[in-house]
Amino acid sequence: MHAEGAARGKLVLVVGDSLSAEYGLKRGSGWVALLDARVQQKKLRATILNASISGDTTSGGRSRLPALLKLHKPDVVVIELGGNDALRGLPLSMTRANLDEMARAAKAGGAKVVVVGMQVPPNYGRQYGDDFAGLFASVAKAQGVGLVPFLLKGVADAPQAELLFQADRIHPREAAHPVMLDNVWAVLGPMLG
Repeated sequence: MHAEGAARGKLVLVVGDSLSAEYGLKRGSGWVALLDARVQQKKLRATILNASISGDTTSGGRSRLPALLKLHKPDVVVIELGGNDALRGLPLSMTRANLDEMARAAKAGGAKVVVVGMQVPPNYGRQYGDDFAGLFASVAKAQGVGLVPFLLKGVADAPQAELLFQADRIHPREAAHPVMLDNVWAVLGPMLG
């Protein structure tokens, strides 16, 4: 490891959408900022870099990732994308191919990978919903990478879940982000320890 890498410890790159970019939240209250705080509190030698963009799709992430990998040389890449693909009705085969390519590219760059799963509301139809939720697991299995089955577990499926969402009913409120962090930490934490 070169000197800069030794100083920063492990670099964790989060490539996500509005759920990771603190959409509608005060700065520093989203799950990625909470991840950074947890890493510091546990005195782990890791740096968190949030490269998330509200509205991003897997196509956007796939096109941005090579430059991010080259510039930052991350040790771990967390891919939290796909929700906007579903909201736009993009083909599942395209979402799967983009996630697959992102995981492959990150691994080729020497990084461990965590794919963060998402689900869509039931109004999309059961078949689409099941297929969408399943594509994250299939990518993680095919690529041999970590999987967070559902970022919003304990949020979207909580009793009175509507209280945990902003008025748009898509973006979680600040109170939901510690739960989201715990969902990611279950998979990411062991990679940092």
